[in-house]
Amino acid sequence: MKKILNQLFDHQQLTEQDAYQVLTGIGKGQYNPSQVASFLTVYLMRQISVDELRGFRNALLDLCLKVDLSGYDTIDVCGTGGDGKDTFNVSTLSAFVVAGAGYKVAKHGNYGVSSACGSSNVMEYLGYQFTNDESVLRKQLESAGFCMMHAPLFHPAMKNVGPIRRELAVKTFFNMLGPLVNPSFPGSQMVGVYSLEVARLYYYLFQDMKDFKFDIIHSLDGYDEISLTGEVASYSRKGERLRSPSDWGMDAVKAEEIFGGKTVEEAAGIFVSVLKNEATVQQMNVVLANASSAIGVLEPEKSLEECVAIARESLASGRALESLKKVTNLS
Repeated sequence: MKKILNQLFDHQQLTEQDAYQVLTGIGKGQYNPSQVASFLTVYLMRQISVDELRGFRNALLDLCLKVDLSGYDTIDVCGTGGDGKDTFNVSTLSAFVVAGAGYKVAKHGNYGVSSACGSSNVMEYLGYQFTNDESVLRKQLESAGFCMMHAPLFHPAMKNVGPIRRELAVKTFFNMLGPLVNPSFPGSQMVGVYSLEVARLYYYLFQDMKDFKFDIIHSLDGYDEISLTGEVASYSRKGERLRSPSDWGMDAVKAEEIFGGKTVEEAAGIFVSVLKNEATVQQMNVVLANASSAIGVLEPEKSLEECVAIARESLASGRALESLKKVTNLS
């Protein structure tokens, strides 16, 4: 690690193989906490390269407990976190809307590190029991259209990093890696990222993944999701584009209108109110915008207007809420 740190402190980038080896070493507990913290801190001060990101990703995937859901056409709907915006759990809600519309969502998630309530926090609060039992996850996917893989159960090697991340309490490149290391290897993904730089890194990475369908989104005012607070950059197989709230047929919203609360309890309250169609128009619209974009990844031939209609029907009919109830009962 000393050699790697000196290389990084000298403003040099790692090769893909070096990145792979050092993250494998971290996962196997070969370095002390101070060394790992120093390593993480480097990437708070400079951008990660595509080769480094690919090496880190491959190391985590090789170390993880893999799940075979290949019999299903699955999508992951998630965000990197780390945007500091403290919105409610938009991506997880969007996942249930997508599931309620008849698609299969294999979501990868974790507890919040730089926010009050991550996807795992809210799901656990609502009664979902985490598991790495493949047969249980398959049953959930079959019946509810949704299953969730709680990252610590599938990435045991990362137990060496968790305490350090919590102590740092700021976003690290592990925020960037989370959406890239779903242990079920879904064929599609809609992912929100916290910066344009990360969006472009993902774009370079995903374009090399044959047959992988994706949409990478970043709201230009800093959100790792379609916030409807302004323009949104999107990167997909169709290329790069800029969208505004009017493209979804919706009005712009204010930041305070999508605040997620200060506690898990408050976040869970918003979560349930959205699925019950009792939330504010602004909260509902943000979820619909994200869910419709995810549906667009799976159904690229459909217009955005058609995808919004599908998402709206899933929510209005109660099927999105039913998906949550089913998967919780099966867990």
